Amino acid sequence: MRIMHVFGLIIHPQQEWLKIRQESTSIPRIYLTYIILLAAIPILCNYIGTTQIGWYFNQDKIIKLSANNAAMIAIMGYIALLGGVFIVGLLIHWLSQTYSTATSLAQCVVFSAYTATPLFVLGITGLYPAIWVYLIAGITAAAYTTYLLYAGLPIVMNIPKEQGFFFASSVLCVGLVAFVSLLVIAVLLLATGVGPGLNLML
Repeated sequence: MRIMHVFGLIIHPQQEWLKIRQESTSIPRIYLTYIILLAAIPILCNYIGTTQIGWYFNQDKIIKLSANNAAMIAIMGYIALLGGVFIVGLLIHWLSQTYSTATSLAQCVVFSAYTATPLFVLGITGLYPAIWVYLIAGITAAAYTTYLLYAGLPIVMNIPKEQGFFFASSVLCVGLVAFVSLLVIAVLLLATGVGPGLNLML
């Protein structure tokens, strides 16, 4: 099962990337057997955490989302995660032409999906939506995702490590620009009043 790659990428990523490179798959198959399952972890955990426990700022201030608003955010977040994996795969495929690597779009989407594994798995911290928990989990997930990117790209794309380093750096830079852009859009939407209803518990 492809879901077993989760443990391999955490325990022995180098060997697991070699296994992944030898597999033949398609975009629909990687979505059905991996992405839709892993992407559900942060969505479900955040839904439960924000509706049942609430955002924990201090002992006197807890903010909960209503079930309807949390469900709306969960649906939009799930679609964003599913689409984000494909967009990053499309980006990798586009950049691969610059580095003259013979990779298909399916291979690039598969690589994108497996690289995002730490982000999906550590989404379990959404069950306890405290700022400090999110901060630690976010930094850890981002760091390990970056490691998987740099370690796996030369293996999966079958290119020298030196070339893989520059390739991975290009992917990381463009990805960061896209992420910052999404944050700006989210802030602008919130500033115009497009946001969830909150229940403040004092």
